[in-house]
Amino acid sequence: MTSIFVSENLELWGGCECTVNRIGDEFHSQLAQRSQLERLADLDRIAALGIRTIRFPLLWEELMPNASGDIDWTFADAQMQRIQTLGIRPIVGLVHHGSGPRFTSLVDPRFPALLADYARAIAERYPWVEAFTPVNEPLTTARFSGLYGLWFPHGRHDKVFIRALLNQVRGVAAAMKAIRAVNPAALLVQTEDLGCTLSTPGLAYQAEFENERRWLSFDLLCGQLDPASQVWTYLRKAGIKDEELMDVLSQPCPPDLLGINHYLTSARFLDEETERYASHEIGGNGRHTYADVAAVRVGAGGFCEPRDLLREAWERFRIPLAVTEAHLGCTREEQMRWLLEMWNAAQALRGEQVPVTAVTAWSICGAYDWNSLLTRSDGHYESGAFDLRGPHPRETAVAGCLRELTTWGASRHPLLREPGWWRRRIRLANDEALAGAPLGTYAPRASRGAPVLLITGANGTLGQAVARLCRLRGLPYRLLNRREMDIADPQAVRSAIAAFQPWAVINAAGYVRVDDAESDTDRCFRENTAGPLVLASACEAAEVALLTFSSDLVFDGSKNVAYVESDAAHPLNAYGRSKAAAEEAVLTQCPRALVVRTSAFFGPWDSFNFIAQTVNRLASGETVAAANDVHMSPTYIPDLVHSALDLLIDRETGCWHLANVGAVSWAELARAAGRIAGFDADLVRGVSLAELKLAAPRPLYSALASERGQLLGGWEGALHRYFEDRANARPSPPREKTVPVLS
Repeated sequence: MTSIFVSENLELWGGCECTVNRIGDEFHSQLAQRSQLERLADLDRIAALGIRTIRFPLLWEELMPNASGDIDWTFADAQMQRIQTLGIRPIVGLVHHGSGPRFTSLVDPRFPALLADYARAIAERYPWVEAFTPVNEPLTTARFSGLYGLWFPHGRHDKVFIRALLNQVRGVAAAMKAIRAVNPAALLVQTEDLGCTLSTPGLAYQAEFENERRWLSFDLLCGQLDPASQVWTYLRKAGIKDEELMDVLSQPCPPDLLGINHYLTSARFLDEETERYASHEIGGNGRHTYADVAAVRVGAGGFCEPRDLLREAWERFRIPLAVTEAHLGCTREEQMRWLLEMWNAAQALRGEQVPVTAVTAWSICGAYDWNSLLTRSDGHYESGAFDLRGPHPRETAVAGCLRELTTWGASRHPLLREPGWWRRRIRLANDEALAGAPLGTYAPRASRGAPVLLITGANGTLGQAVARLCRLRGLPYRLLNRREMDIADPQAVRSAIAAFQPWAVINAAGYVRVDDAESDTDRCFRENTAGPLVLASACEAAEVALLTFSSDLVFDGSKNVAYVESDAAHPLNAYGRSKAAAEEAVLTQCPRALVVRTSAFFGPWDSFNFIAQTVNRLASGETVAAANDVHMSPTYIPDLVHSALDLLIDRETGCWHLANVGAVSWAELARAAGRIAGFDADLVRGVSLAELKLAAPRPLYSALASERGQLLGGWEGALHRYFEDRANARPSPPREKTVPVLS
């Protein structure tokens, strides 16, 4: 067994989400969508994390899209040369959830031979490469393409599924034969998404079958499928002849390393009590109708321990293991918690003498549209160790976690002392007690010695929203009102920081009555300027991170295009002057501070925002007057708070603009809200700002954009989610890669 798979310590590998899947006649490429890895500097950034082995894509569809057989080596040569220079060991992937170029498909009998030709060309070009994954997750790809109809060739039948699987398995064997003709020592790293199925007693037979079928790609490659098994019977019923199966099994191509990819929602739960579930979760097997849902969301035993799944793979095949994808599409701290969960599971198994070589940090550069299983191109982005939404890839807290793992074998981030959502009560989808609980009832309690977040503004909309979403995310916090800590009182602030020992302070307090501020200037400046300055001084002295919020009203509107962070502040009113003064004072006093400018926020948990009041009046048949000459960026509070928390966890500093994308007038926003809510939008009457006779002057244009990274989506989508979330008791945590219903 070569040294690439034997190490004294558990290794951290890396990988970038690189799927090229086909929907109809359209190819969806993760790499093309982000220009990911086209910059040589991306490889340097990955190497700087301490990663020395990387799953690297040289994908068939990308390099040889045409039947002519011509390969464009421009991209591959530059990247492979850089990999060699950096001393990185690549595990080269040839097909990643794809179906091959346009001239073939997963059900094309020529697929194995065509793939082998391409594999040989790669091996001849790069004879120094030690390891290959010719086809990533063949069983999973066959399910999505042949059973669920999501990807090309969009089959929904067992026969299509099995044909796609057999073609991929034959393709793996043929590709490795061609590669080994060039490099006899080349190694096969075969990956598969290893889930498990749980069920009610009545569906135990179906769960047993699915738990056996999940090994099928490995079984076929190892030549160990039992003719007496129920899976063999299933294959025969699907029209596969014994002779073909025996032919595959008689030419085994056992992996040198089993690459286990485990996602939280890959563990499924089957339940015949379908009335408990949504219609899209219900399928069947021809014998029973049942719901097929993520097990982690429905029961006390729903979380399948990664350690047990890995051990099961070792005991079945006795082939060395690696976790070849460890990824969770979720909030920043949950991404780190899941990675650490997999790391700790691998370490524990090594203690049991199970040869687990590495854990692979997947989606290092993030991923697009996995929330729809790549069936739509919505541009839904989830970041990884790097966030690509700015002018340059930006390191997130995940990158710091990876660097610590490669350096010390452990991570010291304070939020890793708390369990992930899959180990908290919040994971249960239908927990009515939790859904209806008042704020704070189930506030996460910090583990012993774990620091908390200190949040000001307990009586305000923003403070309440921050605390609510900290609870959802498992971030221990203390929410303080003015009596508990007056932010403008230096002694009170120092005492609170000394008492609670927070890792960060979030200032969500402040004076928010823009028109009253014109005649109540002293109080406005005390709460909006003096208070943040006191917090900044105390946080700098205690070496505690600080997040405070500012406003689009620091601008005068003369620009007439969206303002970015470097634009100079020229406020028109007392409120804007108090915020602009606070920004300068805070960042001067505490350079480690994070100042978030935002705009016109609205959320699902209060009835005082513009949207809620507008809809209530339209529901009563009242006319609503709203400015049609004032344009801003409406900002959905959950989007704002989630992104602000991510930036705080990333240890970002300086000024950031967080607002939903787009500029809209107040009148247009009111009409859009009325239409979505089903009311008469014509009741909205557009008027000029002058007609409203407000005490405080306002900029006519204060839309926000970001030159550092546009983290929030469009305001129209946010407005739709506002109405969806208002109808729910509580929002769900962000979703990760999911598995569709089996039907």
